[in-house]
Amino acid sequence: MSVNYLSDNRGETIAVQIPIEDWKKIKNKYPDVDDIDGELPQWQKDLIDKRLNAISQDPNSIQDIQGLFDELDKEV
Repeated sequence: MSVNYLSDNRGETIAVQIPIEDWKKIKNKYPDVDDIDGELPQWQKDLIDKRLNAISQDPNSIQDIQGLFDELDKEV
């Protein structure tokens, strides 16, 4: 996956662009991804807390973004 980072005039990263085909793969796997602007339901907050706790117990369990992209590429 090709990722482009957009920066402001101070050099701060302000956005990320991905190719449309990769976006389609993400939307296929996560159909509700467009609704991420709204308030999270409590069950999602609880799940995030659970995962953050697991990460704090085992920091090596975190998968980097390239690992996610590789996983998405395998599924299509």
